[in-house]
Amino acid sequence: MSIPAKTDVVIVGGGVAGCSIAYHLSKIGITDVVLCERKQLTCGTTWHAAGLVTQLRATRNMTELAKYTGELFSSLEAETGQATGFKQNGALRLAKTEPRFEELKRGVSMARNFGLTADVINPGEVNERWPGVETGDLAGAIWMPKDGQVNPSDVTMAMAKGARMKGVQILENTPVHRILTENGKAMGVAVEGGDIRAKKVVIAGGMWSRELAAQIGVSLPLHAAEHFYIVTEPIPGLQRDLPVLFVGDESTYYKEDAGKLLVGCFEPEAKPWGMNGIPEDFCFDALPEDIEHFEPILEQAIKRVPMLADAGIQLFFNGPESFTPDDRYLLGETPEIQGLFCACGFNSVGILSSGGVGKALADWIRDGHPPVELADVDVRRMQPFQSNRHYLHDRTKETLGLLFKMHWPNLQYETARDVRRSPFHDRLLQAGASMTEAAGFERPGFFAHDGRSTDITYSYGLQSWFDDTRRECLNTAKYVTLFDQSCFAKFRLEGRDAAAVLNRICAADIDVPVGRIVYTQWLNPRGGIEADVTVTRVSETSFMIVTVAASQTRDFSWLTRHIPDEAHAFASDITSGLPMLALMGPNSRALLQALSGEDLSNAALPFGHSREVCLGYAQVRASRLTFVGELGYELYIPAEFAPHVFDRIVERGSEFGLAHGGFFGINSMRMEKGYRHWGHDIGEEDTPLHAGLGFAVGWDKPDFIGRDVVLRQRDKGTPTRRLIQVRLEGRENAPMLYHEELILHDGRIIGSVTSGAFGHRVEASLGLGYVSCPDGVTADFLSSGDFEVEVACVRYKAQLQLGAFYDPKNTTIRV
Repeated sequence: MSIPAKTDVVIVGGGVAGCSIAYHLSKIGITDVVLCERKQLTCGTTWHAAGLVTQLRATRNMTELAKYTGELFSSLEAETGQATGFKQNGALRLAKTEPRFEELKRGVSMARNFGLTADVINPGEVNERWPGVETGDLAGAIWMPKDGQVNPSDVTMAMAKGARMKGVQILENTPVHRILTENGKAMGVAVEGGDIRAKKVVIAGGMWSRELAAQIGVSLPLHAAEHFYIVTEPIPGLQRDLPVLFVGDESTYYKEDAGKLLVGCFEPEAKPWGMNGIPEDFCFDALPEDIEHFEPILEQAIKRVPMLADAGIQLFFNGPESFTPDDRYLLGETPEIQGLFCACGFNSVGILSSGGVGKALADWIRDGHPPVELADVDVRRMQPFQSNRHYLHDRTKETLGLLFKMHWPNLQYETARDVRRSPFHDRLLQAGASMTEAAGFERPGFFAHDGRSTDITYSYGLQSWFDDTRRECLNTAKYVTLFDQSCFAKFRLEGRDAAAVLNRICAADIDVPVGRIVYTQWLNPRGGIEADVTVTRVSETSFMIVTVAASQTRDFSWLTRHIPDEAHAFASDITSGLPMLALMGPNSRALLQALSGEDLSNAALPFGHSREVCLGYAQVRASRLTFVGELGYELYIPAEFAPHVFDRIVERGSEFGLAHGGFFGINSMRMEKGYRHWGHDIGEEDTPLHAGLGFAVGWDKPDFIGRDVVLRQRDKGTPTRRLIQVRLEGRENAPMLYHEELILHDGRIIGSVTSGAFGHRVEASLGLGYVSCPDGVTADFLSSGDFEVEVACVRYKAQLQLGAFYDPKNTTIRV
């Protein structure tokens, strides 16, 4: 087949993801598509994948994509005539410990919320579905009948055939040498024999993706790791409809395969591979066997499934798969190059994700935005440094095993740490800080007291830092606490058109006097929240924008892409040069006044205002804000002065009751106030009115992105879907809320929790969550009937309300 000179979309990579994207583009009428595969379809990772098809993911949208994949696999053969080997034979998940059983039961409650069938079962019911498996040591198990398995190569070929039937060109033995770009936009690809010009380019090249993207300055953090499984010789009498079996506590999974058993693992410490690049001729290749590495897994497997003791091993397989730093794949338009999309780094869930990924990315390419919120996997969540190959090598040792490790709340990575440190790092360690990580930043989670360890003992209940965090929260309410918030991203927008540009991007009016701070959202054209920021007017032509650490790449990309070419406005990321400390609590003003010698009274520096003050020998920007619900100040300090300012604050702080605080305490206190967190409580599909943030919208502004949508929603009256506050009744027996717990009204599911924490100032387990009511989510509705929250299949009485549980009138922050 000849190389076409131009096309609408070029896809790089002929694995299951690339073929799915081609298939789904053709299904929505985009048929002028060329897929380039370096060797043969499926030859990289797809051909040796285990082919497990599970549906429950961490969020509703990710689950919907996985559900769609199963539905697609069940219909592909009829559509294309190509067999897929799809079997919906269900899946069993076993728990050896009570914590693992609680994790599984929380999953069952989530599954019910997402419309999936899931059941808690006893050991006898396990043996009914999987005869011969050892169940004597189990704490419990769950059954998901809609899960199953598929033949990866066959299903890929079916999607490729379906794409070809619609006119897509698939070119095998056509390696892409380089992505073509002009003026920051993708323009096609260079292949042997010429260039293919294209309007859009998709990198779906599996473990080759990082190096291909790096040629043009695009960061796709992924690294290959060895993945092991064995296939036994045929086992007489083995049931052909055995469910897939997962034993997370033993890092293993089991799949019936044509009368044989496939036994695979995600061992706790993996073996990264390909540090010096993937060989050019790699195609349907296996890696060297490592029996010694796999032996501990096999020993456990024989105890779990005794029939393995008498089964011969027909195949010992070791093949590479790519993993990302956070075990979530990379999807969407890259922040560096417009029109360049990616779908790679699938962390061994490529097959079960492929249908949803293909459908979502096809819609994204057509519409210019994702069809649903996909922040969990959006490539813009990553930081550029995460493509560092040494970092990736070390992190990949851990991420493969995290697939089956306990998914504890607040779980911290153990590898590739100490990457980004604030100037206060060593001082905080000396003060007893237990460091947690956000976007590679080391930041205090809590400060250990009374001889307690800085290590975290994980639990679904009260974790080991509970008492230390309680102390920090109560000190903040009574005296003053110092928080290192240097991880927050800071941008500067300058130029004579800066105000006009930013006013178009922001929902609130930011054309305010110098020294004013505006809390606002950046909306997309559908009215959804793309970013949640504060904007400080530093001068007539200069603004400082502050956002959360995890959104640094995403938000800076959104900002720069919405500056018109003709505008005199220039954005810069100043995060590294401007560390930030937060002083929070009723004594914060007195401490700052003592340090600076300046009047910081409410009249001199009201809430929502910012100005420069002298601290020690430094000029520091003091902004009157809070994320904990107490009188407080954010202090933005030039990096070279930061340790000096920190020392001055600590030296003087003791007479004002100063203590250190961490992010676990911040989360507790923001939950009491109902302060939203982007990526958990608000996102691309939530409008300000859904989120209870109508107060942050400049309704009288003539123009801002998303204005027409939110105006129409406001005119319709009370929203039928709304973010609310949740409080569980009873301090002693109430469980902790974390994410996606069911909210019920008179026994009917009406929503779910988005985030949660224990509130020490109100002595209760709290959460934020969305609920729906056809007649509108009003205070009257929230005070009628019986409300409950389901946690791990148990229901607890709950109180719901629109306002905060702590200081709902905001008297403490405005004194």
